[in-house]
Amino acid sequence: MITRKRLAAGVCGLLAAIAAGLLPTPAVAAEPAAKSSPKVELTLDVSGSMRARDIDGQSRMAAAKQAFNEVLDAVPEDVQLGIRTLGANYRGEDRKVGCKDTRQLYPVGPLDRTEAKTAVATLAPTGWTPIGPALLGAADDLKGGDGSRRIVLITDGEDTCAPLDPCQVARDIAAKGIHLTVDTLGLLPDAKTRNQLSCIAEATGGTYTSVQHTKELRDRVHQLVDRAARPVVTPKPAEGAQECAGAPELKAGLYTDREKFAEHRWYRVAVRPGQELRASVSIAADRAVNNDYGVLLRASTVHGREIVRGAEAGDGRTDVISSGLRYPKPPLTSSDDDDTDKPATETVCLQVSNSFSAPASVKTDPGLPVELTVDLVDGPDDASDAAFFGLGHGWWYLIALVLTGLVAGLLWGWISRWRVTVWRTN
Repeated sequence: MITRKRLAAGVCGLLAAIAAGLLPTPAVAAEPAAKSSPKVELTLDVSGSMRARDIDGQSRMAAAKQAFNEVLDAVPEDVQLGIRTLGANYRGEDRKVGCKDTRQLYPVGPLDRTEAKTAVATLAPTGWTPIGPALLGAADDLKGGDGSRRIVLITDGEDTCAPLDPCQVARDIAAKGIHLTVDTLGLLPDAKTRNQLSCIAEATGGTYTSVQHTKELRDRVHQLVDRAARPVVTPKPAEGAQECAGAPELKAGLYTDREKFAEHRWYRVAVRPGQELRASVSIAADRAVNNDYGVLLRASTVHGREIVRGAEAGDGRTDVISSGLRYPKPPLTSSDDDDTDKPATETVCLQVSNSFSAPASVKTDPGLPVELTVDLVDGPDDASDAAFFGLGHGWWYLIALVLTGLVAGLLWGWISRWRVTVWRTN
């Protein structure tokens, strides 16, 4: 999305209309991940706290089993589903051993509903809450294939196996570029649990849900499993370079990368005569950052001459900051046709920069998640087209609207003043 906040507050309505006209058309990015079946692993907390009887008059474990049984009956045929547990086997007090207590209860693959239900029925609340190791194990369970992959984590408490921070584990998983989403569900969570589960979900582009009742748990898990079966646009990984000369060449599509704090990364796009390059970038603050930051998206020639730029600043009130640009390349003229030494296609260098910083207590590795959209469309008909100035088609209507409002305002002010003068005279 392309947003600009350079005008005064008095023309905010006009700004909104212009911004709407600037939105790039959706990019036809990577093909939907339909070459192999989607994979889902339900990861269930079976720690001792799951004995608590506070969900609809039954224990948290009983509520989870009931929800699982109903979800298993409704799993789409094309979904490969597995089940992993954490804290299900070790009953002792040795923390080192308890924090390794995670295992795959049912392997990821075509679902045998009877077998899966039987495995779930054997579970009993037992030990610790090793969320970090469970996430690592689940990510390993889902390896292979190019279909969508999703972990659904269900727990009633925060991780008890620090210093392996599950939020950092989620960031590391996301940084691998394997497009694995972690959705988290908290059973009657306290504030610390909510914060931790929210952080895990946000790091991987997943969702967090607080659950109070068995029906809520069943409906949400079913919704997430069903969502995995739907075709989605999968972003392609693209590792930007430190300079344009060695940058990867991008086609029209949706790309993901990781960028360190206050880093510059470069990408290249080939633009043919008569095409318009539309690019946008979003950088997510997936951890605590200092206030006052910005993102820059700049297009330049291979020789370093700037063509156009888009920039946006933030002050800590949003988790994602975005910017964008448009660059139309004029079509070839008859003189260009005669110049055989002049290359028809132009290489445009895209620079993505950020000015994020973080408190000393926050880990800055891996970098912040970047989503870059590149689109190539037919350019404007001629150089006088409003798209050349980033205003989009139909800008004359906007100008007419502004002038009409100005004239109407002046006229109303004159009439009001005249009426006051008449009133005072009489």
